[in-house]
Amino acid sequence: MTGEGVGMAIIHGKHVTIAIVCDWLVTYAGAERVLEQMLVAYPDADVYAVIDFLPEAERGFLHGKPVHTTFIQNLPFAATKYRLYLPLMPLAIEQLDLSSYDIVISSSHAVAKGVLVGPDQLHISYVHSPLRYAWDMQGAYLRESHFSALKAWLARILLHYLRIWDARTANSVDAFVANSRFIARRILKCYRREAVVIYPPVDVAAFALCDDKSDYYLTASRLVVYKNVQLIVEAFRQMSDKRLVVIGDGPEYGRLREMAGENVTFFGYCDRATMIEKMQHARAFLFAAEEDFGITPVEAQACGTPVIAYRKGGVTESVEDICTEEDGTGLFFDEQTAESVKDTVERFERLEHPISPTNCRKRAERFSEAAFRAQFKQYVEKKYIEFHNRNQ
Repeated sequence: MTGEGVGMAIIHGKHVTIAIVCDWLVTYAGAERVLEQMLVAYPDADVYAVIDFLPEAERGFLHGKPVHTTFIQNLPFAATKYRLYLPLMPLAIEQLDLSSYDIVISSSHAVAKGVLVGPDQLHISYVHSPLRYAWDMQGAYLRESHFSALKAWLARILLHYLRIWDARTANSVDAFVANSRFIARRILKCYRREAVVIYPPVDVAAFALCDDKSDYYLTASRLVVYKNVQLIVEAFRQMSDKRLVVIGDGPEYGRLREMAGENVTFFGYCDRATMIEKMQHARAFLFAAEEDFGITPVEAQACGTPVIAYRKGGVTESVEDICTEEDGTGLFFDEQTAESVKDTVERFERLEHPISPTNCRKRAERFSEAAFRAQFKQYVEKKYIEFHNRNQ
């Protein structure tokens, strides 16, 4: 695909062309929210992706902007089985011709950072995570895939070569941006490169502060194994006097319903309005996953709802522990066990001074869309001036 060079912006009086490259566009989720705010900051930037099968109802944030894709877009079953083409994605992303752009911004959790750029082009990579299943999460990925011995062996070979490619292509990135300090440490481990942290945007304005709390606890996520919702459900099975509401759908839905006690209510998939209403009135929001950042704990705090979470990953940066900060917004548990969840819920109920909904809201506002745009735009333009001056 040929870069069209129409993505114009003005940086310090100089006209520059900008391309934004992402991995794949199939649903409107966390990575797409980042892309959306990048496009608000740079509305004339051109957009590239390995594939684009976003449903029409979810394309609004692109404002009719065309997405330039790779040859994988036209392969059989690419719309639904695109992950099967992962072995071809490094080749595909390298076929994008971005030579006409002054600035290339990649928004990457898989292969987008591997685009080819020249010595006079600034490449800034916003990394949601280095390729998770190729690096430190390979073991978990292989266990959860339940591959046969032969398929597991082939997968290990593929992931080995993906790691080599992923590490090599880090050399063509001029500046790394991580979505949390947790991911910055992963970037340093995988690529031996430092990264500045700019937290991803959260639509805080959509979640109104509410200090009218009910007696139930809430967890909400896609119901898959690594989210560890089973730990929360098991903990509440042991606390029959406390209520839990579970929002979300996924492969684990049936199993979780079978193991749950009568005090656990499953809502399945909910529309946004219902989700917000449940978050606003929950006594606390529970989060047991190890996530790169974790948007839902921030959304809960925007509602004035405290968070009880596993002390690992990006959530340790978005939630303040009430045990160490006077204006804390949550509590952490240190082990991914039902017993640890149970003990922390009980500790939450014994707090001498309840966590302030106002403090929760203030904490969430640090991660607003406006904050992301301001920080990201300032960083891109600072790096461009440095890069341009160095290359004069």
